[in-house]
Amino acid sequence: MQATVRSFDETTRSGTVFLDDGTVLAFGAPAFDAGPLRLLRQGQRVRLVTSGGEITYITLSTFAVPPE
Repeated sequence: MQATVRSFDETTRSGTVFLDDGTVLAFGAPAFDAGPLRLLRQGQRVRLVTSGGEITYITLSTFAVPPE
């Protein structure tokens, strides 16, 4: 699934994204830490992995996500 970064807090390593349908989802430090990123900027396109409606992995849209 792809989304656009709405906000990101470097201190807590958490933030929010807009899905393509406009829905806002939050992600926490565990989802950010699971990927290879060090920083996100507002407006960046990202790729997500979700489980039970919760984001579990976030990375740039050009990077592959781990196999499920």
